[in-house]
Amino acid sequence: MTDPSHRPLNPLLKLALELGPLVIFFLGNQRAGLFTATAAFMVATALALTVHYLLVRRLPIMPLVTGVVVLVFGGLTLLLHDELFIKLKPTIVNSLFGAVLLGGLAFNKPFLPIVFESVFDLTDEGWRKLTLRWGIFFFVLALMNEVVWRTQSTDVWVNFKVFATMPITIIFALAQTPLIMRYSVPDKGSPGAKD
Repeated sequence: MTDPSHRPLNPLLKLALELGPLVIFFLGNQRAGLFTATAAFMVATALALTVHYLLVRRLPIMPLVTGVVVLVFGGLTLLLHDELFIKLKPTIVNSLFGAVLLGGLAFNKPFLPIVFESVFDLTDEGWRKLTLRWGIFFFVLALMNEVVWRTQSTDVWVNFKVFATMPITIIFALAQTPLIMRYSVPDKGSPGAKD
C-alpha cells in the first residue's frame, strides 16, 4: 500500500540529477562558450526534471522553481544573445527562495518543512530558527552571485557557480546539524507527531 507519489529517490541519483546539469553547463562553457553551455544547461535541466518525475511521480519544489527559471532566463539569454540573463538566474532564484522563506516566517508560516518534505521533524521553534537561517543564507548566495558576475570574467563566474556555490551550500547545511538535533521531535512512528 505504498503511495508511489511518496517513494523516496535514491540519494546518489538525486545528487546526480541536481549536479548533472551544472556539470554539463561547466563543460559546455569550457568547450564551446556560454551560449552553447546555456542551451545544454536548459536541456539537461529539463531532462533531469523529467527523469525525477518519471521515477517518483512528483517534482520537489526547489528543483521545479529553479528549472522554470533556468528555462525562462536561459531562453532569454539565447533569444537576445545576452549573457546577462543566465548570470542573473542564481540571484533571482536565491532571492525568491529567501523572500518566500522569510516572508512566510513573518506571517508565522514557515515553508521549510514543505521544502524538506518531511525528511525530519522539528519543533515549531526549530523550524522557525532553521527557516530564518536558510532565508538569510539564500540572500547571501544571491549577493555573492551579484558580486562575482559583476566583478569577474564569465569563466570565473561559471567556475564559482559550479565549484563554489554547491560546496558552500553543503557546508552550510551540515552546519545546521546541531540545531536540527537540538529541536528534533522524538520519532513516535508518525511523521506528524505532535510537539
